[in-house]
Amino acid sequence: MNVRTRFVAIIVVLAVLIGAAGSYVGMQYFGTTSDDNSDQTANADQEAENFASLSEDEQKEFIEGLSNGADIEKVEQAYNVIQENSLIEADKSQLVEGAIEGMLETLDDPYSTYMDKETMEEFDQSIESSFQGIGAEVSMVNEKVTVVAPIKGSPAEEAGLKPNDQILEVDGESVEGLDLYDAVSKIRGEKGTEVTLTVERPGSSEPLTVDLVRDDIPLETVYTDTKTIDGNKAGVIEITSFSKETSKEFEEALTELEGEDIDGLVIDVRGNPGGLFTDVQDILEEFITDDQPYVQIEDSEGEVTEYASELKEKKDYPITILQDEGSASASEILSAAMNEAGGYDIVGTKSFGKGTVQQTIPMGDGSTIKLTLYKWLTPEGNWIHEEGIEPTVEVEQPEYFYTNPVEIEETLSYDENNEQIENVQIMLKGLGYDPGRTDGYFSKETQNAVSEFQASEGMKETGEVNEETGGKIQELIVEEVRSEENDRQMEKAFEVLFN
Repeated sequence: MNVRTRFVAIIVVLAVLIGAAGSYVGMQYFGTTSDDNSDQTANADQEAENFASLSEDEQKEFIEGLSNGADIEKVEQAYNVIQENSLIEADKSQLVEGAIEGMLETLDDPYSTYMDKETMEEFDQSIESSFQGIGAEVSMVNEKVTVVAPIKGSPAEEAGLKPNDQILEVDGESVEGLDLYDAVSKIRGEKGTEVTLTVERPGSSEPLTVDLVRDDIPLETVYTDTKTIDGNKAGVIEITSFSKETSKEFEEALTELEGEDIDGLVIDVRGNPGGLFTDVQDILEEFITDDQPYVQIEDSEGEVTEYASELKEKKDYPITILQDEGSASASEILSAAMNEAGGYDIVGTKSFGKGTVQQTIPMGDGSTIKLTLYKWLTPEGNWIHEEGIEPTVEVEQPEYFYTNPVEIEETLSYDENNEQIENVQIMLKGLGYDPGRTDGYFSKETQNAVSEFQASEGMKETGEVNEETGGKIQELIVEEVRSEENDRQMEKAFEVLFN
């Protein structure tokens, strides 16, 4: 296996998993291979599993027991009043599901959601089969559909979607006011079909238009490589998400690298939106010794459960973790544990910041509530929710890694001033041309740089940026971003590893 080069500029899949950083966890989310934790795990899952096995009457009795009779009676009264008197025809099932959705909305928690039977069937099917869509982890942030991270090798990554991009429109139709699943249903689709997203990006005053062709989303989550640094062999394991097979893939990759007598290891979780707790748990038990927990789970009553491995000795080689703003949830659990419990350095930029854990609770008719039940805490007891994890060694990528797709509707020329020009100037500088400035003013120096670029590419030398010139600039920038030689974060990770 080889590490597939990352397009950093451009972390649940839109066609598959929704809600920031692996919010969907399934009933095995708190499963563990540690015997010491098995009883605690069983307790965490028992209530939900028992609920799923109850009859409809027993489930009703269980739910009614969670609240006093007056509260339930009030809900039933409202239901009957609407059903019997509303001028607008009221569908019974719609009223019930609307009530559930309304209760969840009052929690002001983007990760607690309701999935009706049809949505849940699609969800389960997409988890078990191949993925089709654009390949991006999304969540609802401030009532806007927000990208957590694009999935590696996906159309979303290729098209340049970035963490914190907010999707405003799908094929010209606004998604404002839609819940996350309704918005996602508009975005996803069959392989080969096209979709156009209107995206609001932090730092850009004007929305961007991003055209994508839906495709199969890669299922492989672990990639390996080796590099020789000053005579030392470094192994690299990149984890793109934490799915059902990730820990198994990781174990195989680690065994392969250790068989090659590596002198150090880089674990790369940049752009990894998270996923299953069980898989990151299995991976951490390869590295964190039994003298301290690698993660702590706190419930709504403040009760804290510590998770620890049975490992007696650390690896006999150094390890460095790579993360960025697209690293979330399970990725952050890994980074925090490796740093606080393992003493290993984290290289890159601050992570996304998701410190809650969701569990699915079936409602007996095929529908499901996904509810935030727990906080996860770092080994030292820190809650990183909405804060993220700071790297121990901060490294930004070159400025052109963070540029936006070039959209030329009107030719850019001398003496104009706008954000598109600033974007092109940064790209030209990244390609080795001197635009004189990068503040968005199209100066004579910028004009000369454009002319030089056009001449080197065999294009007509106009000194202006039209659609053809802009497209070529972007094409070459993508190549630069994908080049391993320009990956400052990986370069620093190797430096930290052996120093």
